[in-house]
Amino acid sequence: MHPMLSSKFIEIQDVEQRFHTPRGCFTALQGVNLSIAKGEFVSLIGHSGCGKSTLLNLIAGLTAPTSGALLCANKEIKGPGPERAVVFQNHSLLPWLSCFANVYLAVERVFGARENRQQLRERTEAALTLVGLAHAGQKRPGEISGGMKQRVGIARALSMQPQVLLMDEPFGALDALTRAKLQDELLDIVARTGSTVVMVTHDVDEAVLLSDKIVMLTNGPAATIGELLPVQLPRPRSRVALAEDLRYLNYRKAVIDFLYTRQGHVEKAA
Repeated sequence: MHPMLSSKFIEIQDVEQRFHTPRGCFTALQGVNLSIAKGEFVSLIGHSGCGKSTLLNLIAGLTAPTSGALLCANKEIKGPGPERAVVFQNHSLLPWLSCFANVYLAVERVFGARENRQQLRERTEAALTLVGLAHAGQKRPGEISGGMKQRVGIARALSMQPQVLLMDEPFGALDALTRAKLQDELLDIVARTGSTVVMVTHDVDEAVLLSDKIVMLTNGPAATIGELLPVQLPRPRSRVALAEDLRYLNYRKAVIDFLYTRQGHVEKAA
């Protein structure tokens, strides 16, 4: 955790989430308590079905908890808001619009009531520049690579100047080299913007490389937080330098031990 920052920018208080299904009531999450500091990068990791995305959707305000409370900056989360931007695994870009227009839509929605068109264009261009896509603004999603589409999705989220960036396996569908490049770019972007980030991932190395704290969830149903792992590696971080860093290797081992030894029965049953 970064020094001098409040440890309770996002607060999750005894949250439970149940769903009604044809087979009856299903408890996805139970007894979840978590505090996230302003400027902190937090990863949620666990096996499929452990409620990672459910928890992210609760923070986003896309769903409401069955019981418990979620707060952001001391205000209860009661629905989506521009202070919390979401990046999904599927970039969700509108295919008939250019990359610039996809980002401009978000900028206009948040700032259109108080800024003129030139200011909105400048915000859009700045967001595309931040992710290295100033040159591709007039291309449509079908004309660019998967990695570039994800960068447009990140630009769209950042263009709203959110206090919190919520990411649901944003690089999960990409090849290994593209994934590594975007992880490195995300490290740089977060360092420059000071964003608070909550990211869902299945990737142990991604979690350790990016995070200040790793939240490890137990297997569902009725999943909860099994362990919190602070990642006290200095920033800026280099994946090449960390590859042989004993601290990095120990953090990696701790996550693998949790997932595949203490929570390993899901894999054995598969």
